[in-house]
Formats: sequence, structure tokens, C-alpha cells
Amino acid sequence: MMRFPLAVALVICAIFTLSLAPVSGFGPKRYHDGQVEKGEASWYGPNFDGKQTANGETFNKTQMTAAHRYLPFDSIVRVTNLNNGISVELRINDRGPYEDDRIIDVSEAAADILRMKGPGVIPVEVEVIKLGPPGRHNT
Repeated sequence: MMRFPLAVALVICAIFTLSLAPVSGFGPKRYHDGQVEKGEASWYGPNFDGKQTANGETFNKTQMTAAHRYLPFDSIVRVTNLNNGISVELRINDRGPYEDDRIIDVSEAAADILRMKGPGVIPVEVEVIKLGPPGRHNT
């Protein structure tokens, strides 16, 4: 019987676990153009305006941008408010939301168009229109 040092065994276990991540639901999903995701959306703006986003840009609450946990930066998504059918296309330039039950945070400008500022959180459909370039996943 062959014995491995503990460090080698741990590395092998980590590689095996990470290779199963997309299948098991653990970790980031693999996205593609046309993919649709449904869930809750929130918006952010006043307290973040002028601060740096996860991709290094300066957040501007008047731009049509959004934060998503895993989509590559510069991905374009169509967000549809399921309460009223209003849609808007947004570019992913930040990471979030940080509430487990939400799938996207939209800028204040997008929230105005979607008519979601009053309720704050709404049910949405997020469709990937154009996946951002590979390697733009960094936080």
C-alpha cells in the first residue's frame, strides 16, 4: 500500500473537490450567452458613488452597471423586473450582492428605470446577453 504525506493528500482532496464544484453547486457557476437566472435584485448608489468597484473603476450611480458574484467583468446582462416587465441592459463592473437571497445589485440609474427604488428588492430575471472576456473574473 502506498502512503502519501498529509500535505499531498490534502492537495489531492482539494483538487478533486474543486473539480466537482460546478457539478455540485459549490462555488461559481459556469455561465454562457443566453443563460437565464431568476431571483431577487437590490440596488445601490448613494453610499457607493465615487468609490472603487471590484474591477477598479470608479462607481457612478448614474451609469447602467451592476454587481454580480461570478459573471466576468464587462458581461452584458438584461435585467427584467418580473413585477412590471420593464427591462434594462447593464454591464457587470462590480462584485455582490452580499445578501444570500439576491442574485444582482443594480446601479441607482438602473433602479430608476426598473421602478424598484421604492420596494428596494424585487424579483428579476437576469439574462446573459454577452459574456465578458475570459480572465475578467477577478475581484
